[in-house]
Amino acid sequence: MSSASSSVRRIAATVLAAGAIVSAAALPAAAHDGDRHHQQRPRVEISRVQADSPGREDRSNRSLNAEWVEISNTTRNPINLRGWTLRDNDGNRYRFDNIRIAGRATIRIHTGNGRDTRTDLFQDRRDYVWDNRSDTATLRDDRGRTVDTETWGRRR
Repeated sequence: MSSASSSVRRIAATVLAAGAIVSAAALPAAAHDGDRHHQQRPRVEISRVQADSPGREDRSNRSLNAEWVEISNTTRNPINLRGWTLRDNDGNRYRFDNIRIAGRATIRIHTGNGRDTRTDLFQDRRDYVWDNRSDTATLRDDRGRTVDTETWGRRR
């Protein structure tokens, strides 16, 4: 009987040791999954900025519209941007009207004048907004919360 109970104890000890090893290995993975959940990419983000209008900066509408910011929806579902804002460091602000961005789509916000479409919006300005050397584009939702920022050059 002592050899049988000795075998049972060895098997029990082996099972407990294996359980402890599996638990220890699973714990960091579970903790990491929780961190990843909090660090997801934003649902809407500033995906590209063309701050320096190519060619001669002569304040023509063509040159102004060559300065733009792209906003991308990274989800599968459409998102309404009504009341959202896009700002620069100097306080220039563009406010989105009833603009719906499709899932996995991108829209481009041009500085100059033009006719808004599903993919291109126009701020209808007669002067440049984005500083060529350094600036920050800030996208805020309709509650004023910062959704995303894009900074280039040296900070002021």
